[in-house]
Amino acid sequence: MTVPTETFSSPISTMVARSWLLVSAARPDLFDHAAAAGADAMVLDLEDAVLTPGKPAARGHAARWLHGGGRAWVRINAASTPNWLEDCRLLQSMPEASGVVLAKTESVDQIERTVEFLGTQCPVVALIESALGLEQAGAIAAHPATVRLAFGVGDFRRDTGVGDEPIALAYARSRLVIASRAAGIAGPIDGPTLDAQPHVLAQDCTRTVSMGMTGKLTLRPEQVGSINTMLGPSVADRQWAQAVIDELGETGERIGDGSDLPRLARAKHIRDLAGALNYPTLP
Repeated sequence: MTVPTETFSSPISTMVARSWLLVSAARPDLFDHAAAAGADAMVLDLEDAVLTPGKPAARGHAARWLHGGGRAWVRINAASTPNWLEDCRLLQSMPEASGVVLAKTESVDQIERTVEFLGTQCPVVALIESALGLEQAGAIAAHPATVRLAFGVGDFRRDTGVGDEPIALAYARSRLVIASRAAGIAGPIDGPTLDAQPHVLAQDCTRTVSMGMTGKLTLRPEQVGSINTMLGPSVADRQWAQAVIDELGETGERIGDGSDLPRLARAKHIRDLAGALNYPTLP
């Protein structure tokens, strides 16, 4: 199954960003190509994508590209590691970074320590990758610096021993969705699809949306367009939303029964999301 793709103008707000493209900070030859892929958010990865001996050089690559006008988030190492401190020191001199993705987040204290280094103006995407992180997800999401939660599926499976079947990971995904909603932040970002086959990506994106997640990590630039399309409102969704608003009125002045108000709220959400994503106006 080939997923149709659409291209829209950018930049896209962090709150509604669908595709989060990770690129190894050790591969500066890939930076410009990744930046041109159309992802809502690009992430220079200083963590798992870079072996320990190569991390100093990777920091230098990231700094030079961002200083030269590049636009990206930076995934930094876990706060429990020495590399976290070096990453934070680097980012103190890099106001060009869009924000940080904090690997293996397991406590509010780790968010707080990161913010102490980088300032309260630096947004944090907290990557939840362990049982402990999942148990603390509500408190992590509620920290003022946390703008999104993200699900590190591979490390979570390694930590917990759960399988990769959808039912095995449903509880973890639901916890992140509920924690995000309770904290009043945007929906969480799902883990990447490693399989290159388009029909597998389509299945995974359908699952992401059905679970209430609103973004998805990817390691493949060629997946960006499909993720953006499948995680955004379709033409049919937008047409339905406009029809409901026309039927019930912008302020609900033509509401007839108890089912109309939830329909109108859903329709307005779809319309507002389409606007935030810079979708073209429907004819």
